Formats: sequence, C-alpha cells, structure tokens
Amino acid sequence: MVKAYAQEHIYKHPWERVTSASWRKFSDPENKRTLSHILEVDTLNHKLDTEAGKLYTTRALTIHTPGPWFVRKIVGQEICHCVESTVVDAQSRSMQLTTRNMSLEKFIEVEEKIRYDPHPDNPNGWTICKQETSIRIKPLSALASMAEKIEQRCVERFQQNSVKGREVMERMCKYLEAESSGISL
Repeated sequence: MVKAYAQEHIYKHPWERVTSASWRKFSDPENKRTLSHILEVDTLNHKLDTEAGKLYTTRALTIHTPGPWFVRKIVGQEICHCVESTVVDAQSRSMQLTTRNMSLEKFIEVEEKIRYDPHPDNPNGWTICKQETSIRIKPLSALASMAEKIEQRCVERFQQNSVKGREVMERMCKYLEAESSGISL
C-alpha cells in the first residue's frame, strides 16, 4: 500500500527569491529549530550546463527517521539518509527537487517531489510550489491494516514538516527581500 498526497502553495514573492530561499533554508541558523528533523545537509556535486541553462545539484540529507517513535524502535535506527536531486532551469524559470531515502529502504520508501514555477496569474511577482509525496511501508504488507496506520502517521508527520518548511521559506523570502532593499532584520 502506498500513501500519497499532493499540495500547492503560492509564495507572494518572485521565483528568483523563492528559489534562493530554497537553497539557503537549511543553512540559516534561525531555521534549525523549525527544521529540527534535518540533521545535516551536504552538497555531493553540482554541474552547470551553460548551453542548456540548467544547474544540476545532488545533496545528501541526514534526517531523523520519519514516522512515529515506534517505527524508529522497529527499524532500530534514529537517523535516515536521503538524496536530494535538483534541476534549476534558468530559461523556463523552473526548479525541481526530488528527494528519496537511501537508508531504511527495506522498511520504508519515501519520495518527495517539489517544483517551483512562476505563478501564471503573476509570473513576475508570485511563485507556485507544487509538492507530491509518496510513502510506502514495506515489511508490514502482511499486516496491511497496521502498515496503513503507520503510513498515515508518516503522512501526517510529513505534512507537519511541510508546514514548517513553508514557514521557513516565507521567512527566508522576507529576509532576502529586506537584504535586497538594504534593510537589516
């Protein structure tokens, strides 16, 4: 069984500011409390294709194991390693991030896709963020009802973290806006 959800959010900030905030959200010390489930972020590689106008980046994320506390007890791990692949297309003004867990794969598969594009109603002032997440608990397939409950708890946790992520992005956008105006916060 797979639990999946999708959500959209409109940032009332231009695409350039929102994508800048996305790059900086993990490194800002103010955000570490809000994003406490993120333990470490390291850039593994980046490649700029100047002909296509695209930036390709791969980052390693170390997070607290997703889901309720008893899932961490079952799998015997408190942390989970993930890989985030990002493609920024400067010509079409699109940023796509795909994050997958690399550890705990025999227990849980999580894939999160986020896409930032200029909003069609206000392409120079707003950005639309589309997020899709799928969660699949594996070893409990024989106990489908229990697996469903665990997947639902994981979805709830991911949705809570998505709200925190949007709060951080809004704060970073305001910071970047003030920074570009020469105002210090």
